[in-house]
Amino acid sequence: MISTTPGQASRRRKGPLGWLMAHQGVFFFPILLLEGLSLHASGVRRVLSREPLRRRPIEITFLAVRTIGYLLLVFLVLSPGIAFAFLGVQLGLFGVYMGMVFAPNHKGMPLVPRETKGDFLRRQVLMSRNIRGGRLLDTVMGGLNYQIEHHLFPSMPRPHLRAASGMISAYCREKGVTYTQTGLWESYGIVVRYINRVGLGERDPFECPLLQQRQSV
Repeated sequence: MISTTPGQASRRRKGPLGWLMAHQGVFFFPILLLEGLSLHASGVRRVLSREPLRRRPIEITFLAVRTIGYLLLVFLVLSPGIAFAFLGVQLGLFGVYMGMVFAPNHKGMPLVPRETKGDFLRRQVLMSRNIRGGRLLDTVMGGLNYQIEHHLFPSMPRPHLRAASGMISAYCREKGVTYTQTGLWESYGIVVRYINRVGLGERDPFECPLLQQRQSV
């Protein structure tokens, strides 16, 4: 229901869905209530798909134990009506929380055409956004507020991302690579404005610095 690229928006421009996409900035956060259900469904589709997956039987076993065990526990402890209400509230809040953590990191950042080639540093830094904040924000966002560092060093333990950010931002300044940081609420404003622009049909919502660099050479 949400288009995050002009290509997605151009394929869905008719009828009620087209109207929703033209106003998707208004509906973005309410739609996150469904994100928790979507994430669970994606997990099930992934383990049951024909795509290569390491340790598929183990993944299916743990996913089944978690899902079935959780549902059994809820319905054993609560009456059916309250259990359904609890699951609805839990999935809704889970979706909003995860969406509000994920959304600020990339939405509204430059889009890289498939054919554009660039070095690893620029691809990871120019396409990601960090969220400024203190230790509390680090905990609430699980370290994903250091999205640039997370992309450059995906195996780095999250408690070390904060320390690494200072060194990486200094290195980026030295190399002339834009290192983007913003506040949390400011980032949500950027996200809403961006998806509104995409929904309204602007074909090129953000200039791609990699493409500009290539064309200027």
